[in-house]
Amino acid sequence: MRKPHMLSRRYLPSMPSLLALEAVDRTGSASAAAEELNLTQGAISRQLQVLEGQLGLPLIIRDKHRLRLTPAAQDYCREIRRALLALNQAGLTLRANPNGGTLNLAILPAFGMHWLAPRLARFAAQHPEVTVNLSTRLQPFDFAISHFDAAIHYGRQDWHGVDYLPLMEEEILAVAAPSLLKTPLQSANDILSYPLLQLESRTGDWGRWLAHHGQPGQRPPAMLFDQFATMTQGAVHGLGIALLPVFLITRELAENRLVPAFGTAIRSLGSYYLVWPKDAALRAPLISFRTWIAAERNA
Repeated sequence: MRKPHMLSRRYLPSMPSLLALEAVDRTGSASAAAEELNLTQGAISRQLQVLEGQLGLPLIIRDKHRLRLTPAAQDYCREIRRALLALNQAGLTLRANPNGGTLNLAILPAFGMHWLAPRLARFAAQHPEVTVNLSTRLQPFDFAISHFDAAIHYGRQDWHGVDYLPLMEEEILAVAAPSLLKTPLQSANDILSYPLLQLESRTGDWGRWLAHHGQPGQRPPAMLFDQFATMTQGAVHGLGIALLPVFLITRELAENRLVPAFGTAIRSLGSYYLVWPKDAALRAPLISFRTWIAAERNA
């Protein structure tokens, strides 16, 4: 494998200079930055002068007793702050797994709890060299300014700059608590007589469900939830009729805590995918995880 080119040191300042600039930008004075970094005010000023000399342009506007960054330096400092956060995360990752092989994965809470978590023990057994760190994200994000290697995504292939591995299609079912719905509805339109529950990121689901059952052009109001877990509990406790993915409510259906309201499950608009940044080099932990989860989806 070809090694990456060495970074040019011409525009690669020392860590003390970068920390001094970032602290001055955040605190607004050399004295406050010095106190935070446990340095003298003179040391902060020298680091800023060294940085200006290395980059060949002014970075600081000296206004009486307050220091302000030039507009260009403010943009530069935002990039520095991202880099410092990345270095901090790299240190945490190293301490968590000194032997290497860490995979940082963003997951959707419901999919992570009901589909991924029960299977992860098998991945750990097959790949003990990989430590998987999980963190919840409900919406797509910019991989370039995050510490994630990959993510679980629900939707269509609408996340720019990523590659996709399809994991699972989804079917949704209209369900309610038996206390709310003594018998199944006689027609799809009857749901409009009941309070409805829906996910705030899928506000078109009830309209699609009604259109599927021959009642197009409707967008009924509904109580909004940000996660399926709370919406499921709302439905179980009789708050209303909910459209829920079948794979999330198999236990509730089996235990008769939820019952179908009308009709059978219908195909959701989106699917679940594993996604990772298209332009980033594939690390060994991600390759191992991608190969494993591709096999799991068919198991």
